[in-house]
Amino acid sequence: MSEDSCPHCKEENRSRCWIDYPEDDNCIHVAISKHGPMTLAEVAKRLNLSLVRVSQIEKAALKKLSKRIKL
Repeated sequence: MSEDSCPHCKEENRSRCWIDYPEDDNCIHVAISKHGPMTLAEVAKRLNLSLVRVSQIEKAALKKLSKRIKL
């Protein structure tokens, strides 16, 4: 395994697991294991974004996923 791989999910592309949150070792897997499911408000606070902006990002991501599923 290279140093760019994720030790938690064994993915070669570490950028898929990376978040800008040093308290959780910048890893989504560590954040999930520490905190479990988080609300949009909790995510907004962690990312220093407004709740509305996080909701917009969520809706855009769900829209992209639904397009991929239809294909």
